[in-house]
Amino acid sequence: MAGRVTSDLLLVGSLPTPSAEEAFRAGAGFVGHLVPALPDGEAGPLGAWVGFDRTQLLEPHPDLEVLAPTGSPTGRARHAYDTARLTVRDGVDAIRFDAWPRVPVMLESYAVFRRLRDEGVIPAGRRFQVNFPFPSSVFTAAFKDHYARDWAVVGPALEDLTRRSIDEVLATVPADDLALQFDAAYEVLDNEQVLGWTEGGPDGAWDRFAGPWSRLAAHVPADVLLGLHLCYGTFPEWPMFEARDMGLLVRMANHAATHAGRPLDWLHLAGPRYLRSEDASFFAPLADLRVPETRVFLGIVLPLDGELGLRRRHATASRFLDDFGVAMYCGFGRQPGQDPAETLREHAAVVRDVLGRS
Repeated sequence: MAGRVTSDLLLVGSLPTPSAEEAFRAGAGFVGHLVPALPDGEAGPLGAWVGFDRTQLLEPHPDLEVLAPTGSPTGRARHAYDTARLTVRDGVDAIRFDAWPRVPVMLESYAVFRRLRDEGVIPAGRRFQVNFPFPSSVFTAAFKDHYARDWAVVGPALEDLTRRSIDEVLATVPADDLALQFDAAYEVLDNEQVLGWTEGGPDGAWDRFAGPWSRLAAHVPADVLLGLHLCYGTFPEWPMFEARDMGLLVRMANHAATHAGRPLDWLHLAGPRYLRSEDASFFAPLADLRVPETRVFLGIVLPLDGELGLRRRHATASRFLDDFGVAMYCGFGRQPGQDPAETLREHAAVVRDVLGRS
């Protein structure tokens, strides 16, 4: 049974553009007819993804302490082990975040989005897309010394902040004009059990994903298009960990669709590196996807090998999944290419050629 999203392409979130206006113009111009919604590109500091939240949300909080700054000589972390290390101050057993610095940026972008749509630059009917990092992704890269203790305090506060921030966005953006995607990368790595500093084993990792998901997804009004991006991260390169197959992503996707408490309109599942393009065993778990009303976008567009590579991966995935859209393996935030405009132009051309869309 088809759901509300039937598009061929998803723009995952971040784009290689210096501003929201340029992101909207590029997205609309290159792929506006292929996507369900347009993101603002997460330009500038937001290109660091949860690095933005660490410096703008976590580090300034009075109840959180920076145990050690980043080890990078430039002051900007180079990989997951290089980030500043935070902890909850002694004696603090509950905290509250007043506001999320991401939200004012989103609302400024919406004003640009509406103006460009009124001018005819953005096609009528396209929605405004916002991306919220999932709570454990915001948390996990920063709290390495007392992980379980700090998660018990900070995790609920981040979930509460996310809930209030959704409401704040909806106070300005009509529900039927909004598409909201939750981005989960550290949750995937946590469940792969490859992060040396997390605690609680497989059950703890699953709870850090499944608990917040069931509560936050259900909080999103049904008129909002809802998506979930499951990824292996790009910090410092793609992927941070290459899985043996897509089994974990399928398990997480099936759970998300079943426990959303409302329609889950799309799923983005990261694909493999290029050498596994014809590895049937990697894609085989897709046969176990049980998401009949959810559009699946496979992150199998890699700038490394263009049209031929996408054709290989598309053909292999098609052995196990009948109908799906495609997307970049992740956002473009740390892979902008030498020429950002050319990066997006090539991305659009590859997708159109493989899918046969003019």
